[in-house]
Amino acid sequence: MLDLLPIDRIAATAGIPAEFIEPYGRYCAKVRLEYLDSPPVREPGKLILVTAITPTSHGEGKTVTSIGLTQAIRKLGHNAIGTLRQPSLGPVFGVKGGANGGGKSQLHPAELINLHFTGDFHAITSAHNLLAAMTDSHLFHANEPALDPARVIWPRTMDMNDRALRKIVCGVGGKANGVERESGFVITAASEVMAVLALANSREDLRRRLENLVVGFGPGGEAVTAKHIGAVGSMMVLLNNALLPNLVQSTEHAPSFVHAGPFGNIAHGTSSVLSQKMALRCADYVVNECGFAADLGFEKYLDIVMRSSGITPASAVLVASVRALEAHGGMANLGHHMDILETFGVSYVVALNRFPGDTDAEVAEVREFCQSRGVACEESDVFARGGEGGLAVAERAVVLARHPRPAPKPVYELDAPLAAKIDAVAQRVYGAEGVVFDEKARQKLDQYTALGYSHLPICMAKTQSSTTDDPKIMGAPRGWTLRVTDAALSAGAGFVVAIAGNMMRMPGLGKAPRAYDLDVDASGRITGLS
Repeated sequence: MLDLLPIDRIAATAGIPAEFIEPYGRYCAKVRLEYLDSPPVREPGKLILVTAITPTSHGEGKTVTSIGLTQAIRKLGHNAIGTLRQPSLGPVFGVKGGANGGGKSQLHPAELINLHFTGDFHAITSAHNLLAAMTDSHLFHANEPALDPARVIWPRTMDMNDRALRKIVCGVGGKANGVERESGFVITAASEVMAVLALANSREDLRRRLENLVVGFGPGGEAVTAKHIGAVGSMMVLLNNALLPNLVQSTEHAPSFVHAGPFGNIAHGTSSVLSQKMALRCADYVVNECGFAADLGFEKYLDIVMRSSGITPASAVLVASVRALEAHGGMANLGHHMDILETFGVSYVVALNRFPGDTDAEVAEVREFCQSRGVACEESDVFARGGEGGLAVAERAVVLARHPRPAPKPVYELDAPLAAKIDAVAQRVYGAEGVVFDEKARQKLDQYTALGYSHLPICMAKTQSSTTDDPKIMGAPRGWTLRVTDAALSAGAGFVVAIAGNMMRMPGLGKAPRAYDLDVDASGRITGLS
């Protein structure tokens, strides 16, 4: 059985003074925001981003690599901290069964992290639904400013996959039950409140972002916000504790922050800015995982998070596996993601996550491909060996971080039109030949521009299973056209969402979800989490 250390010892290892720690049991703690205002005791650390090739059903091992890399850097004698997202209950009960690494590179306490944790997701869900309830009340009482029932855009949310709630009709049963209208649910990881909390730089910034949440539009097309509805103060109350980053530990007792959980295929896909800033304040190196592949989480980090937070990555790790590359039909997908990192100008090493069945010849083929591109490729075996199995990757990543290239450059300028930003991501990141906009998407982009939101960055909502907008297309095709079917305004988060293909913000459960495997035995031990 794993011997976990008390969280106060983990905080001391990280260099966080005890006065800023609020324990949640023995092995988890919140870190107070006042820590960021205390006098610095050292130079800020360097950020290492972990991304991957396009996911397959085999699993590329991005999370386990992030945790193992943190452990490996500590074995090299440096103070390293990992910053990762909190798992959503949707994937836990849907397809993953858990999302905190594996083997000798996990985050602990695992059951707590994968389930209710410190209640942050529940607070975000409650704050989101409070705004929904107050919006419907505003509509029912005909409060000012006027809100057009047909143009209310704020959905409801829950942290579970449920396709039956994608489209609903609310207010049915007569006038006493509210104004009848169409609405729907999104999963909590896709809630704009989640994105807002993850991007907030401070409590004041959180308030400003909540004030800017657009719930709908008035009869004349003017935006109606959470501030107009009068919901911001109460939302701040619900999110007050959730804003504080959560400190946990890895299998080898490496300090790690697990905070916020925006999806990478819908939102911006990385841990909270506050957790990253805290980690950079006390560590030599911070290992931060980006959601899904480089075309999603990595692109969004550089185009959205870096701009908003001012945090600049010093190097990156690109995770691949032989099994995943075979599923993609060869090296093209790896080459495509290498192109993406080079487009942004970030130095990187390829981490080949080795599985027991991989042959030396297969590993050599990947190494030779990377060598032909002038990029280092190192084997990673952190699942079986913990930090020891990631030393080669860690050494490369640290050397690159010590000698970073000039600051990475986003793929588009903020003063470009919204459609031009989408086109830039499609061509320079996805490898598309161009973009076609459905009329609904075009009308919304024009509306957001007329309302003064054209300066915002773009957050693409696209399948994670392909570099294209079709989840069935593997590899790295060229000459295809991205289809933008819809758009959504996330003014509080500070971006415009462009929805590509058939992407949905509320997943559904599969025919045999992981929920079938989860249970509790007679002693109260949870089984089925992995």
